[in-house]
Amino acid sequence: MVQKGFGIFSLSEDIIKALKVLEYEIPTEVQERVIPLVLDKADLMAKAQTGSGKTAAYAIPICEMAEWLENKPQALILTPTRELAVQVKETFTHIGRYKRIKAAAIYGRHPFSIEKTELKQMTHVVAGTPGRVLDHIEKGTLPLNKISYLVVDEADRMLDMGFLDQVESIIHALPKERVTMLFSATMPDEIKKIAVQSMRTPVFIDVNEENLTTGDIEHSLYRTKEEEKLDLLMDVTIMENPDSCIIFCGTKDRVDAVCDQLNRNGYQARKLHGGMEQDDRLLTMRRFKRGEFRYLVATDVAARGIDVEDISLVINYDIPLEGETYVHRTGRTGRAGQKGNAVSFVTATQSRFLEQIEALIGFQIQEMPKPDKVQVSQRKPFFEDKINTIPEIRKAKSDQLNQGIMKLRFNGGKKKKLRATNFVGVLSNLEGMTAEDIGIITLQDTLTYVEILNGKGPLVLKAMKDTKINGKQLKVMKALEKY
Repeated sequence: MVQKGFGIFSLSEDIIKALKVLEYEIPTEVQERVIPLVLDKADLMAKAQTGSGKTAAYAIPICEMAEWLENKPQALILTPTRELAVQVKETFTHIGRYKRIKAAAIYGRHPFSIEKTELKQMTHVVAGTPGRVLDHIEKGTLPLNKISYLVVDEADRMLDMGFLDQVESIIHALPKERVTMLFSATMPDEIKKIAVQSMRTPVFIDVNEENLTTGDIEHSLYRTKEEEKLDLLMDVTIMENPDSCIIFCGTKDRVDAVCDQLNRNGYQARKLHGGMEQDDRLLTMRRFKRGEFRYLVATDVAARGIDVEDISLVINYDIPLEGETYVHRTGRTGRAGQKGNAVSFVTATQSRFLEQIEALIGFQIQEMPKPDKVQVSQRKPFFEDKINTIPEIRKAKSDQLNQGIMKLRFNGGKKKKLRATNFVGVLSNLEGMTAEDIGIITLQDTLTYVEILNGKGPLVLKAMKDTKINGKQLKVMKALEKY
């Protein structure tokens, strides 16, 4: 039970309750080692891969220590991609649900004006890409004076994408008195340099890489010619017949071509790359997480932030050029104690990239003979049965958190001198209500949105028709779902 696992950290009841609903039972190694350090306000640098539970490792203690009454952001999380920023925001929202922690995600290609408005409201945690965070800092729309926690997530990816200068600029703008955390799958010298310059005697944590890289993942490769890849891809997927599969390609044009070819062959695949509209990318990710389709064809930049526990197969259609990218890609399978399979296609000119990968991960990837055509033919009926069957939709663990929540809209906000505490005071004193029944409060200039938990929304909606807040009678109605 959660109390036996996460109870050892002396967390508040609000956090323990959310972890229990989210089915966080036994802390992962990185969580076990990071959470006590953050609670003790120690700076740290952790070598930990995707799939290790690192997001929750820093989100849990930050949610625990965040002051709800403080309007300005107290924690800043820097991520290399938009998708990861959104995922981090969701993680904080879920873990901090009963403590009413408000998180925001800011990133490029998202309307700046919308983010500016959101940041003017009570916001405890901000997750964002370095470029957009720097934009807000320079325009004065992201207040920094209350930032007590900085997290640089996937720092090696920041290095690969050329973001380190921006990260350093952000660090220099932050208050000196803060807790700084850096997480990275690998620890190049450039990353260590930033840590040394921006931290106070950091604790170094090296999560057991061998267990993460090999323990639950079977690695294999096929030697092939470029023009034979597509046929090989279909043979491998027929033989493996996965419930959920990511196919990584080197470019967005390649993603488009491979996805189109698969769909011509009945796969019902979807694509994910940086050339797509952000809303389409987020929708595709949500649908993949829910299991609405089995095959996702993606580039590396777009695939960051895909947190799906039961991806059974990862295929490197194009072998990555860096070993670190291989580690991140294959870390998408074999998560949360599940068994995974990682397959790579290697052409004659790519042997040097394979050697770099094997040098990093510390073992030789097993070379496999190409699937036998007779066996492929025998397996094909089973494959067709699966792709022609509507997948079972997975329920997210967070769905239970959202059950019984009604979001109400009040026609009064900051311009009427209202504060979040005004709403908490009135609502918690209604008959049948307690402070624990009140969720996230979003205070705008002329409107306020309040989440009512535990199925008590109708009760509050009825009662507030005749109840004043801070001496003002406000119109109240159920908020539209799109808000």
